[in-house]
Amino acid sequence: MSFLETILGSIKLENPVIIASGVLATTGEGMKLLYEKGAGAVVTKTTTLNSKPGNPNPTIVSTPSGLLNSMGLPNPGIEEMSREVAVACREGVPVIGSVAGFSVNEFVEVAKRFEEAGVIGVELNISCPHEKVGLIGQDCKLTYQVVKAVKNSVKIPVIVKLTPNVTDIAEIALEAEKAGADALTAINTVKGMAIDVNTGYPILGAKIGGLSGPAIKPIAVRCIYEIYESGVKVPIIGVGGISNWRDALEFLMAGSSAIQIGTAFMKGYQIIEKIKKGLTGYMKKNKLQTLTQIIGIAHKRC
Repeated sequence: MSFLETILGSIKLENPVIIASGVLATTGEGMKLLYEKGAGAVVTKTTTLNSKPGNPNPTIVSTPSGLLNSMGLPNPGIEEMSREVAVACREGVPVIGSVAGFSVNEFVEVAKRFEEAGVIGVELNISCPHEKVGLIGQDCKLTYQVVKAVKNSVKIPVIVKLTPNVTDIAEIALEAEKAGADALTAINTVKGMAIDVNTGYPILGAKIGGLSGPAIKPIAVRCIYEIYESGVKVPIIGVGGISNWRDALEFLMAGSSAIQIGTAFMKGYQIIEKIKKGLTGYMKKNKLQTLTQIIGIAHKRC
């Protein structure tokens, strides 16, 4: 096992740095480029059965500590996206298909189409804070229904992306695991809002959006810690405000087996190699041989 190799159920990655959904991975060539830049895997833009234009502009607001967005899941639909994914998969890119739907059957159909296109797994987006699919991830019963249905319909690993916009994220995580989830991703963005003080109008076209970036990192670390502490057995993928290798290390220590990068890509592709280099340096300095020696270590020291 190499230094940075990590295991997510039946998925083995060369390194733990995954590109989060919504970041550049909208075309096959874009996915190939992200992999060539050093990513362990790439998550596609969230895809629905039919094409979706998304919310009215403006859809993104910059804040002092991150981005507030309300994109509304714009995507070309699974028919077009599966063609793009197939391009990357033929080149050996480990692609994870991000799935959303407005019914259980739609989740199932999109997941099956991604599987046919060659992805290594699907990530169920039941947590988008500015679309109705976000309500699924706030309800144990709905979470179970969607995860169970998809799990019964595909052979590839099913990953479930959780929302922090709940009272107890561990409760939802356990329900997803009970339904058969092979891994969990935590967290999606945190609900937020911005108002133009010159006009008094909400800035985002959809009024309320999801906050990402450094502001939500402590929330994400707390959520991962609580999920890990709850006794969940499946691996956790941490995401939310990771900007450097020290942030990534913190997520691993909280219980993540891999991490995703989103907003930090504003700094450029080089963030992937910087995180890998930083983690490798830390492991060498501390005479560690595998990432498993780091994962969840914070729980042993409390």
